[in-house]
Amino acid sequence: MNTDLKGRNRFWKSFIFAFSGIYHAFKTEKNLRFHFAASIIVTIFSIAFHLQLVEWLFVIICIFGMFSLELINTAIERIVDLASPAYHPLAKQAKDVAAAAVLCFAFMTIIIGCIIFIPKIVHFIRLYFG
Repeated sequence: MNTDLKGRNRFWKSFIFAFSGIYHAFKTEKNLRFHFAASIIVTIFSIAFHLQLVEWLFVIICIFGMFSLELINTAIERIVDLASPAYHPLAKQAKDVAAAAVLCFAFMTIIIGCIIFIPKIVHFIRLYFG
């Protein structure tokens, strides 16, 4: 019985640690705050344009995928800084590659956003201003 309580306690503590990591990254990472602001704007547009279920799924995957990659990138940067406080070309490469992964995903989210929202914006403009 005692080990069961310890297991449950560890489970809930893992959430506390995870939220602590999100909080720290949000406080220290400008890009994460930018993506958070962008996600709020995208969510507002998604509600306003009454997205279909599949469109919502893509938007949600893009938003949480972006957050996840930013958090992984931040973790990699911290680990590299800890392991190599002085400049080292391999440390730079590791950070650059992690940042490139975020950039690739960002490009994908922009493309998906354009596919979803441009037709809706064009329709809105034609309807009200055309």
